[in-house]
Amino acid sequence: MLTDSNKHRRSTPRTTGADAIVIGAGLGGLASAMRLGAKGYRVTVIDRLDMPGGRGSAITQGGHRFDLGPTIVTVPQGLRDLWTVCGRDFDRDVDLRALDSFYEIRWQDGSTFTARQSTEAMRAEVARLSPSDLPGYDKFLKDSERRYWFGFEDLGRRSMHRFADLLKVLPTFAMLRADRSVYAHAAARVKDDRLRFALSFHPLFIGGDPFHVTSMYILVSHLEKEFGVHYAMGGVGAIALAMAGVISAQGGHLRLNAEVDEILIDRGHATGVRLADGEVIAADVVVSNADAGHTYDRLLRKQPRKRWTPAKLARKRWSMGLFVWYFGTKGTRLKWPEVGHHTILVGPRYKEHIRDIFIRGRLADDMSLYVHRPSVTDPSVAPPGDDTFYALSPVPNLGIGDTDWTAQAELYRKKIQSMLESRLLPGLGDHLSEQLVFTPDTFQSRYLSPYGSGFSIEPRILQSAWFRPHNVSEEAKGLYLVGAGTHPGAGLPGVIASAEVLGTLVPDAPRQTKLRMAAE
Repeated sequence: MLTDSNKHRRSTPRTTGADAIVIGAGLGGLASAMRLGAKGYRVTVIDRLDMPGGRGSAITQGGHRFDLGPTIVTVPQGLRDLWTVCGRDFDRDVDLRALDSFYEIRWQDGSTFTARQSTEAMRAEVARLSPSDLPGYDKFLKDSERRYWFGFEDLGRRSMHRFADLLKVLPTFAMLRADRSVYAHAAARVKDDRLRFALSFHPLFIGGDPFHVTSMYILVSHLEKEFGVHYAMGGVGAIALAMAGVISAQGGHLRLNAEVDEILIDRGHATGVRLADGEVIAADVVVSNADAGHTYDRLLRKQPRKRWTPAKLARKRWSMGLFVWYFGTKGTRLKWPEVGHHTILVGPRYKEHIRDIFIRGRLADDMSLYVHRPSVTDPSVAPPGDDTFYALSPVPNLGIGDTDWTAQAELYRKKIQSMLESRLLPGLGDHLSEQLVFTPDTFQSRYLSPYGSGFSIEPRILQSAWFRPHNVSEEAKGLYLVGAGTHPGAGLPGVIASAEVLGTLVPDAPRQTKLRMAAE
């Protein structure tokens, strides 16, 4: 059940032998709580926000529901498997709709590329832009599938916390040219610059620089083609609420408006947490869905750390920040009929703009935008006849550059509005109603994200798999990590998979405890 922290004051620390605490009600944390509940644990999920879902939650304002983070589901079987483990039917709890098309990419010269699940439809799009690139595109699809089976179905669904595991897969990494970047791989297969963008921008959805992130991530193209792109009616927040319902049915508890200040360690074992108000809650298993950087730098600040010291964390490269403008429009449901659920507006520069974001830390005047218009699929997001949007722009995180978002936020929002009016939504300013802006400052304060990064540690090759914070912590027994900052990485499929990995690491609850809990 959902409860407020004010109803739980100064509880006496005790455990049943199968008490588990999950820090953070993001999608990875909720999935972990479901798996622990299925293993017989009495689970308490603690989150500082007033709703479940973390970055996948929503805010309703003036009749508009703004889905704050992820907007699509690309590997629905991961969620269906999760529900099955819990003895439930995902499709009875969540209304998932397949999208076609997935998204439309628009360039400044007026050319477009529409992504669909059909291979023939995609080949037709490639042929329309650059017929000579068809053979290279076909090879790219085969490359993507090979990396999917190795990178997602193999590495992504098992723990990579042993160095020996890394050594075993190094030959395959070499054979698949994991040292090559996503962009370099796309460029080796197709020559048209527009197609190179269309086949290489996906790492931005998990916080990676396409010119430096390992080419293993071209597997996303296979995910889209093989499993489609889906939207959950009610938004991803509806999935989070359904997860909370499963946890409640298992006998678990979700405590909102409660912040964990410290993970407690006794003789090398995690024994529970201390909340910001001083309350101590004991546990036999502690799972952190907080950002891995926050977990090691803040929640374990009083403990000596073997691997994830402050100095080592400071040397890591973090994902870019995000500027997100959420806005509603009045009387536009039938306006802009050519604008679909997802649109990507490409700016005049690609490589140099990415360098501005990830390397130089410079807030550039030009930009590329990801535009979400869920109201064309889900009318519940807006009042009748109205629309709900968000426009997302990758920007430098707070650790590089010196952008003062207090001074720059409204100026940058106006630049986004101008770009939308000139290239996608003419007359937008005449219809604006509700508005909300998130900057990297918001990500830092709301989600406790280091440097206000949008997706935790950047998934470069030496920050992936074994090199990433492990799902089973080397800092304390009984402590585990899930979510974007740990293995296998960010994105909805990644954080759900991190909970699957957790399920292979945590033993079932003691049988006698299961029987006692069932009797209660």
